[in-house]
Amino acid sequence: MRLDIYISQKDPTITRSQAKRLIEDGHVQINGKAALKASLEVKASDEVSFKRPKPVPTSIIAEDIPLNILYEDRDIVVVNKCSNMVVHPAAGNYTGTLVNALMHHCKDLSGIGGELRPGIVHRLDKGTSGVMVVAKNDAAHLSLSKQFKDRTTEKHYYALVQGNVKGEEGVISKPIGRHPVQRKKMSTKSRHGRVAETKYKVIERFGGKMTLVDIRLMTGRTHQIRVHFSQLGHPLVGDKLYGGRVPFLRPALHAYKLILEHPRTKERVTFEAPIPKDMDELLNELRKV
Repeated sequence: MRLDIYISQKDPTITRSQAKRLIEDGHVQINGKAALKASLEVKASDEVSFKRPKPVPTSIIAEDIPLNILYEDRDIVVVNKCSNMVVHPAAGNYTGTLVNALMHHCKDLSGIGGELRPGIVHRLDKGTSGVMVVAKNDAAHLSLSKQFKDRTTEKHYYALVQGNVKGEEGVISKPIGRHPVQRKKMSTKSRHGRVAETKYKVIERFGGKMTLVDIRLMTGRTHQIRVHFSQLGHPLVGDKLYGGRVPFLRPALHAYKLILEHPRTKERVTFEAPIPKDMDELLNELRKV
């Protein structure tokens, strides 16, 4: 068996790529001698030893930014992300992000991929509020990443969309990929679209002008809900990028519930975040009308 595969199988918290890096950095020995190639074959009589170096400090700046923490233990932290917060530092948003805030809040990070940082396993758009889970160590990161990849998590949203949605429930199954012309957008007409499925049911109607829907994402494509409902002819209220004409400060979308398996206890756990003040006030005004 290849050495990198052997290590990743012996320690499930180490991915094959991480094992390869440990080998190349000189942290693995076979029979007391440094093994520097991931492709080396391990024999039945070999003694393999390896050590993980201490996580190195990350370049991400810790910032004292208020967070709405729904749950926290030594493995995960669950937050109710506000709608004006970007998740991860990137071009144009190197500070003020959720990761910057978690770097300050979490005092017990044990490292993700060799760096002292929180592990992001899924994202919400800047304009979307609601439940997000973040890993605090490699084992939790691997477990959560696999759950999202295997689609064993349950992700539920509330969305206020324009128009009167036909029927009481439905499924939108349209592949999603990068828009062929407008690179900031996603589209169901992309030549390289990936499978995307969105289930929904109507919760409340507002005079045929707007509809509140309860959504379950069966896949997790970029802008999936926004793209699917725009394609259906019902763009989200406030979503200018995808044709929303009703004025609102952001796309009216909230991730209200997330169900997953806890990385350590293996129990099925549910986290919920109440509908935010801005959407709640808008809904109450619509009910008056």
